Amino acid sequence: MVPVSNDTLLRVVRRRAATPVETLGVIGIDDFAWRRNHRYGTIVCDLERRRTVILLPDRESATSEAWLRHHPSISIVARDRGGGYGEAVRKALPQATQAADRWHLVENASRAFLDAVRKSMRQIRSVIGTAVVNPDLLSAAERLQYEGYLYREEANTAVLTLWKEGMPIKQIVKRTGHARQTVRRIVRGERNDVFRPRQSSLEAELPWLDAHWDAGKRNASALWRAMRERGYRGSLRVVSEWATRRRRAEKTDASSLARVPSARTIARLMTIGRDHLTK
Repeated sequence: MVPVSNDTLLRVVRRRAATPVETLGVIGIDDFAWRRNHRYGTIVCDLERRRTVILLPDRESATSEAWLRHHPSISIVARDRGGGYGEAVRKALPQATQAADRWHLVENASRAFLDAVRKSMRQIRSVIGTAVVNPDLLSAAERLQYEGYLYREEANTAVLTLWKEGMPIKQIVKRTGHARQTVRRIVRGERNDVFRPRQSSLEAELPWLDAHWDAGKRNASALWRAMRERGYRGSLRVVSEWATRRRRAEKTDASSLARVPSARTIARLMTIGRDHLTK
């Protein structure tokens, strides 16, 4: 990659976004961050010629409306589903057709599908056989995470019990001490927690570890040194905890090592064609 500053990139965009000679017909309009969470601007693209038209200094509706009034030839505007740009187009170009752009449609659909999967994680976990967690097989960090999960489960149960008894949300907030937004999420079924051990730096090395473990090489320090030679950057503690869990699992039930995939992973697998899935 060629190192380049933000100012240089903006200058290049502005240079390429010189006032077009051709008449604009179909445009896309969206916001971008000059500085994320602080200052935003607006980018307008010519969708027919696939190029940037202009960068506006902010994303205020009045600014976009003023620019649009100078381009009455525009007949189609692709935008996000927010109301700001829609209002600007309605006022400046009432005859123009507005359409949600493809990126935002896919993003909104993906988010809705992911939310649906998250609400069904408890059932999914039961089906794939990881509904029971054995605390003895958890690492120290995972044990802390599990305790937090149990606390949230207790809070969810208490809130839902009060809600089913007919208590209004305002009274539930006073009784439990939870934030109003948290109580609303629990009541609406938007906070169905499922305990899932955190992602480990060992994930990429697990096939190699399993092969050496099955071959009888079970010294955590020796395994860690061999992994370091392979390029592994994790600590000895991570490998030692994995080896301890593996020994404990062999004394109980090997299936206890199974990890439930994240909601995002399950959603991705459900949207991949069967012919493209691996075993």
